Amino acid sequence: MAEVRDARAEAQALLEPHMQARVLEPAPPADTDPQWFARDEAAVDALTGDQVVTPTSAGSTTWDALARGNNAIAAFARDRWLGNWRRLGPVPEGFGAARTDLNRLAFYVVAAARQSVNGKMGLRWSKDGFGTPFFGPDVQVRLEGVEVVLQAAASVHSAPLTSLAEASRLVGVPLDLHRGARFAVPEPGDPDRTLAVEAPHVAFASDWFGFVTSVLEELRLLAGPTDSASRVQLWPEHFDVAMEMGDADASRRAGYGGSPGDAAHPEPYLYVTPWTEADPTADFWNDDSFGGASLAHADLLAAGDQRQAALDFFTEGLRILGLAS
Repeated sequence: MAEVRDARAEAQALLEPHMQARVLEPAPPADTDPQWFARDEAAVDALTGDQVVTPTSAGSTTWDALARGNNAIAAFARDRWLGNWRRLGPVPEGFGAARTDLNRLAFYVVAAARQSVNGKMGLRWSKDGFGTPFFGPDVQVRLEGVEVVLQAAASVHSAPLTSLAEASRLVGVPLDLHRGARFAVPEPGDPDRTLAVEAPHVAFASDWFGFVTSVLEELRLLAGPTDSASRVQLWPEHFDVAMEMGDADASRRAGYGGSPGDAAHPEPYLYVTPWTEADPTADFWNDDSFGGASLAHADLLAAGDQRQAALDFFTEGLRILGLAS
């Protein structure tokens, strides 16, 4: 049964009073900033002189460093992709069909709930699934394991994931079957059909999105003053976690992200997508399906340090585009 969650408060409870926690998951309160309508949970600000504990190298210390001397923090950080990194595993059987149904859920239900309130559709990874940033009166809609969860302030309602229609009823947003007309998103199909999603599928998708989110938050720190780095978001129409950075006027802007797979890629992959046509003489641009570069899930499985392999891939893209040395 789902519980009321506050990801930053959960993290803060493990730290000493002089420490401030930063996390990857959405946390209340809702933010009213008209650009994002979401808090930047991993960002380090200049509020105090306290020691800031971060999932990236931006703070005073990292969750990964604290995890080495504290078993409780090690377990907490590992479960939330904050540090003590676990390895990605193989793709579970039946994941292709499940991925498509999870894409439908993310777009037609979860994102629709947020967009109906503030016009924003971007999502975030959250523990054991994915969900909206908090919006309105501290509301979050999320998938947690195989439960659809509606959290509103201090109350929470949840139900097992069955069909799009049932999920939409729980969330309280009418199901718009024509919502995807202008996006390359799977057709909703029969809204009363039981989705082909089981617990191993959600666990794998969550791990993939958590891994990619943690890597991209580190990558975002490399942005220079003219690179206009975007937030890291889970885009419900593409069903991938991505960010953009680089000077568009200098033809250096690109998207950096990780997809759990699509029509051209049966398994997950990382990618770099330049906004302008890629230099055909650079071997890095190896993926003709979208004119960019990709690193396959199989390559990550073979890597001794998966996180470093992902960062190396992305930073090579930055280097070729002139954003990193």
